[in-house]
Amino acid sequence: MATEHELSDFLKSVEKRAFKRSLFHVRDEEAALDIVQDSMIKLAQHYGDKPPAELPMLFQRILTNSTLDWFRRRKTRNAHVTRLSDLEGPEDGGEIDFLDAYLAEDPSQRVESAEDSARRMQVLREIELQLQELPARQREAFLLRYWEEMDVAETAAAMGCTAGSVKQHCFRAIQALSKALRARGINA
Repeated sequence: MATEHELSDFLKSVEKRAFKRSLFHVRDEEAALDIVQDSMIKLAQHYGDKPPAELPMLFQRILTNSTLDWFRRRKTRNAHVTRLSDLEGPEDGGEIDFLDAYLAEDPSQRVESAEDSARRMQVLREIELQLQELPARQREAFLLRYWEEMDVAETAAAMGCTAGSVKQHCFRAIQALSKALRARGINA
């Protein structure tokens, strides 16, 4: 059973990554914050008494479901209003920097030249841009497997699909990212 302190520590450890993951899906900072907050509240209310080892899987599943719920509510709301395409134009233009933020968590662990650092940042920015272009399921599988470092079974459980589907989504995501990077002359 997770203590209040363990639950609090867990939520603090996942908040930034959860926000960036939600932001990749919904592309709206306020909505992403709401989704993460709702997910954290649901975890605390319904699963706070679970063992600490179960919290990551439960939270990822709740976050996925909350994101899907947001899209369903949005679709329903838009169906009841006249054509909103002019209101749903391009995003705010805000730059998403999930990999930068993720890697900047402990900069003291990296020693590299300014040139290497600049090149790495260029590659990371390009990956961020290309991640946004992936289909939602591929992006989700990729982020869970390689960013959240879940294994195939955990990712399948979080996404509500089979292990084979996770492998296929990840394979396609990696292929698309590699192709896009090569097209830009980046050998990552």
